[in-house]
Amino acid sequence: MKLGYACINMSMPSKFKSCRLKTVEEQGLGKVKEIAVHNLAEVVRVLEWNIAHDIYFFRMSSDLIPFASHPIMTWEWQRDADILALTAEISRLRELHDMRLSMHPGQYTIINSPREDVVEKAIAELTYHQQLLDLVGGTDMILHIGGAYGDKKSASERFIQAYNGLSEDIQRLLRLENDDKTYTAMDVLGISKATGATVCFDIHHHICNHEADVDVTQIVTDVFKTWKTTPKMHISSGKTGPTDRSHHDLIHETDFQYLMGLLAGRDADIMFEAKQKERSVLTLRETVKW
Repeated sequence: MKLGYACINMSMPSKFKSCRLKTVEEQGLGKVKEIAVHNLAEVVRVLEWNIAHDIYFFRMSSDLIPFASHPIMTWEWQRDADILALTAEISRLRELHDMRLSMHPGQYTIINSPREDVVEKAIAELTYHQQLLDLVGGTDMILHIGGAYGDKKSASERFIQAYNGLSEDIQRLLRLENDDKTYTAMDVLGISKATGATVCFDIHHHICNHEADVDVTQIVTDVFKTWKTTPKMHISSGKTGPTDRSHHDLIHETDFQYLMGLLAGRDADIMFEAKQKERSVLTLRETVKW
C-alpha cells in the first residue's frame, strides 16, 4: 500500500510557476516553455524528496505546462527535446522506485455538459493529461462525472455517450470518482457498469454524499471489481466534522482506520487530500507507526 499526496510539497517547499494568458500573448510561447521546463524540473526535485522520505505515490499538478489545451498552444511540447529529457527522468525515477503517478483534471473538465464547446475543451484537456501521463509513466487520470443540470439521469447518459467517444488512450487512464454533492459512489458504479470505466472511491465524498440505505462494504467490494491493477482511493478529513466538505490540514487517525477496516486486508494506494500535503502523510505514518 502506497500513501501519497497532491501537487505541492510544503517542506521543501516546491516552487511551481504559472503565467497569465496576456503574458503569453505579449512574450510568446517561449515563456510557456520556460515555465514548463522549470515545473517539470521541480517535479523531479519533489520526487527525489519523496523517495528520501519513503513516499512513492504523487499526484502531479494539471498546471505543469501552462495553456497546454488552449488554442494558443501551437508549440508541440510533446516533441520538445528539453521537455522529453525531463519527462524521461521522471519516468526513470518512477520505474526505479516503483512510484505511482496520477493527475486530476480540474473542475471545469466536464464531458457531460449540454454545451458542445465545453465538452470539446474538456476533451482537449483530457488529451493533454493523457499525453503527459504517458510520457512520465503515470497510470491514473481522475475525473468527476460533472453536473446534473436539473436531470441527473440525462446528464449521466450524456457522460456515458461522451465517454464512449473518447480515445482508447484516454479511457485507459481514466478513473471515475464519486463527488461530495451530486454523483454518489452508487451513481458512479452504475456509470462504470455501462462503460467499463474504473472507479476511484473517495471515502470522504461518500460520507458527505450517499444514499440512505447504502452498504459501504459492498460498494468497496464493487469498486475493487472495476480494477485490473491495485486500486487508487482518496481520503480526507472534514475541517470541522465528518460531513464538512472542506478539507482538514491532516488526516484523522479514526478516518484512516475506518477506511482500513473497509479494505479488510485488501491492497489499495491511498491519496491523502489534506491541506498539509506531505506532512499529512508523515504525521499519519508516525501516529499509526506505519
